[in-house]
Amino acid sequence: MDATVKVLEAVASRFDLNLAMTSALMGGAAIDATGEPLPAATLDQCRASDAVLLACIGGYKWDDLPRATRPETGLLALRKQLGLFANLRPAKSFAQLEGASSLKDEVVNGVDLMVVRELTGGVYFGTPKGIDTDPSTGARVGYSNMVYHDYEVQRIARVAMDIAMKRGKAVVSVDKANVLEVSQLWREEVIKVAADYPEVDLSHMYVDNAAMQLVRWPKQFDVLVTGNLFGDVLSDCASMLVGSLGMLPSASLGDGSGPGVFEPVHGSAPDIAGQDKANPVACVLSAAMMLRYALAETDAADAVEAAVEAVLNAGWRTGDIMSDGKTLVGCKRMGELLVEAVSAGGK
Repeated sequence: MDATVKVLEAVASRFDLNLAMTSALMGGAAIDATGEPLPAATLDQCRASDAVLLACIGGYKWDDLPRATRPETGLLALRKQLGLFANLRPAKSFAQLEGASSLKDEVVNGVDLMVVRELTGGVYFGTPKGIDTDPSTGARVGYSNMVYHDYEVQRIARVAMDIAMKRGKAVVSVDKANVLEVSQLWREEVIKVAADYPEVDLSHMYVDNAAMQLVRWPKQFDVLVTGNLFGDVLSDCASMLVGSLGMLPSASLGDGSGPGVFEPVHGSAPDIAGQDKANPVACVLSAAMMLRYALAETDAADAVEAAVEAVLNAGWRTGDIMSDGKTLVGCKRMGELLVEAVSAGGK
C-alpha cells in the first residue's frame, strides 16, 4: 500500500489532481486494535469518501478466530454496507511476462478480458439453507438455494454492457440455463437489458463450456458477465492467464451513489510479510481502476497503467514474476520505479 500511495501522489502531481487520502483500520489490524474487523469509525470514513482502496486484510494470525469475527467478515460487511453488487476482475496478459503463465504463450499472449461478477445474490445468499437430518432416513442433508431477482440480473447486466461499450463491445453471459431455472431467468433478463445496447454483441455460454474456453482460447473474450458462484470460479480461472496474482487488480462497485472498493486479488502472503518481497503492481493497478471507475480520471489511470508497462519493459521484476535476464528488485524499489515512470510520462 505504501508504494501505491506514492504512485497516486505522483500521478496527482502530474495531472494536478486534488487527491485527499486518509487511512483507516480494517481486517486483522482492526481486530488487534479494536476487537472488530470493521470498526464503525472505518465504515463512516469509507462512506464519506469517493473511493476505498483496500490492502490485504487477513493472515494466519487470525485463522483460529470464530468465523463471525475473522478478518474477511469485515470485507463482506463493507460490501453490504456500501451496497456493492458488481465485482470487476480484469485479466490482461503482459507481453513482457511471456512464459509466466502455465498455459502456452500462443494461448495467452494478447489476452485482455474482464469478468463481471454479481456479488450479492445467488447461492451464497439464497435461503433456505442449512444442514439438517432427513426425518425419513436419518441421513444428514445439506442444502443451499440459488436465487436471483430480475432487478439483480438487470443491474449487473447494465454494468457489463457499459464496460463493454468502452472496450470491444462484446459480452458473453455465462449461465447454466439448460438445467437451472434461475439461469433461465438470468438469460432472459440479460437479453432484455441488451436491447438497450444495440452496439454490443451479446452471446451466451454455459458455465462448463466457459471454463473450458478460458483455458483453450481466452482471446475470444472481451467482457464476461455471470452470477456469484460461477463468477467466483471463473474469475480465479482467468487470473491464471496472467501468470501471477501479484499482477491482478479488482474493483467492487455499486449504483454510483456511494464509493466503490478497489483491491488487489492476492491475499496478504504472510510467508513473505515484512521481507520487501511482495509485488505492489496489483495494488497499483487497483488504484488505476479507482482513478478510472470511481474518479473518472481516465488520463491518470492510463498513465499509471503505462508506467507499469514501462517498468516491465525495462526488465525490472519482483520475485513472483522473475525470469532469466531480468533484474530482481523488492517491493520498495519496484514502487520507486513506478513513481519514476509515472513522473516521466510512462518512459
